[in-house]
Amino acid sequence: MSDEPEILEAEPVPAPQRVPSASGAGSPGNVRKAWIAAIAADTLQWGLFPLFAWGGLMPLDAGLDLLVGFLMLRWMGWHLAFLPAFITELVPIANFVPSWTLAMWIVTRMRKGKS
Repeated sequence: MSDEPEILEAEPVPAPQRVPSASGAGSPGNVRKAWIAAIAADTLQWGLFPLFAWGGLMPLDAGLDLLVGFLMLRWMGWHLAFLPAFITELVPIANFVPSWTLAMWIVTRMRKGKS
């Protein structure tokens, strides 16, 4: 055995490639579905505001927000704008603001700027 260290040759490492999402998050069809869900949820909450505000249908309102939040994440992928929208929707009077629609507007505008 010799006292010299063994020299290993390294192979070049290929540059990382962007792998498209398996779920198709952010595809044109999913963006359209997410817009429809956001506008429909906000319109429904706005139209039924007297019922939601007095607490009678509060569990239904919270369930709607959970469903819309899940659909937004599934169709659009994670975006920081969805977090304040979800929190705002859980506050009884603050859910009068169309936060899902605003979140979708922010997400789509920021993604257009990246591409």
